[in-house]
This record gives sequence, structure tokens and C-alpha cells, in this order.
Amino acid sequence: QVQLVESGGGLVQAGGSLRLSCINSGGTLSVSTMGWFRQAPGKEREFVARISRNGVDTDYADSVKGRFTISRDSAKNTVYLQMNSLKPEDTAVYYCARRSLLTAQYINWGQGTQVTVSS
Repeated sequence: QVQLVESGGGLVQAGGSLRLSCINSGGTLSVSTMGWFRQAPGKEREFVARISRNGVDTDYADSVKGRFTISRDSAKNTVYLQMNSLKPEDTAVYYCARRSLLTAQYINWGQGTQVTVSS
């Protein structure tokens, strides 16, 4: 059973960095494309980044390109989101998600971790 657990959020000043982690406590993530999403107060959830099953292909939202890096460690069943040069507009709850091999939809979600960037 897939159980995604995010960690690493917190309060940081603008220009600072955080690294988010997402582990599947229910088993392996190595066969799945994984994504990070975020939802700011009063806004819809939005795509941030994704990484392919083998970790070779990545994709980013334009708003985070050049600042965020998604990676994965299959041996640790963990996906990471390194966030540098953080801006106040990056403030949101960040979620990791697993994409279904069959439907290409993100079907498993973590509980989220809060990231707050102060100006």
C-alpha cells in the first residue's frame, strides 16, 4: 500500500533554501513517475516538478525553473525537492504524488508539508 509522507518544510527567509523529502512508507517508488505540487492559500493546487521512473527525465513549472531541483533515491524510496532562492510567492503547502502507470494520473498523495517564505 502506497503511503507518501512529506517532510522538510518550514519557515525560511527570502533567498534561503529548503529540501523537501517524500518517502513511501508502504513500499517502493522506483516504478513510478513522481511529482511535487503546491497549494497556496486561496489558490488551486499547481504542478511544481516531476521526475521519471528512472530519474533521467525531469520537468518543472516555469515559476521554479532554475531554482528548484527534483531528484530521487530509489534505494531509499525517497523523492526530494531542493528549493533554492526561495521567494515569498513560493509559500504554500507542498505535496508529493505518485503517478499511475496505467492512467498517467496522480493517484496517491501525501499529507503535505508547509513552506513559508518571509520577505
